[in-house]
Amino acid sequence: MSDVNGGIGAGQTGGTGADENGPHPAEAVADGGDAVPDGADAAPGAAPALPARPVERRAAVIRLRPEKEAAYLALHADAWPGVLDALRRAHIGNYSIFLRDGLLFSYLEYSGSDWAADSAAIAADPVSRAWWALTDPCQQPLDSAAPGEGWAPAREVFHLP
Repeated sequence: MSDVNGGIGAGQTGGTGADENGPHPAEAVADGGDAVPDGADAAPGAAPALPARPVERRAAVIRLRPEKEAAYLALHADAWPGVLDALRRAHIGNYSIFLRDGLLFSYLEYSGSDWAADSAAIAADPVSRAWWALTDPCQQPLDSAAPGEGWAPAREVFHLP
């Protein structure tokens, strides 16, 4: 059930574009994606920085088991530093999980160039795997989820850059 998009793991794509892997990073800029050059506030005379990769927005949903809500909220109130480090190494930032009426909605921004490889790196991380052993039992896939899919990708239908 774990995936990078919402469960802090790998396996699901959580795409935001027309295909299951989301838009190509170049399309995110053309679509109004957030790309801010590194060093935009650099001191005068400093070497120009390479432009930052465009951010790929990803969202996904899953149900939270009511009897596990307190445990899930407690875990996320004190997320493990090793899990957070694995996410950062995988070029994931601005990551949030929201809860409403038993539904978890996750949003993250991916700035890497190889989602599959970065997701696999998180999946191979022992700290992330230990985290999933605690969080996965709290989650229940949506009825519309594909077989074996935990966090189901949500399609972006609007974006105000």
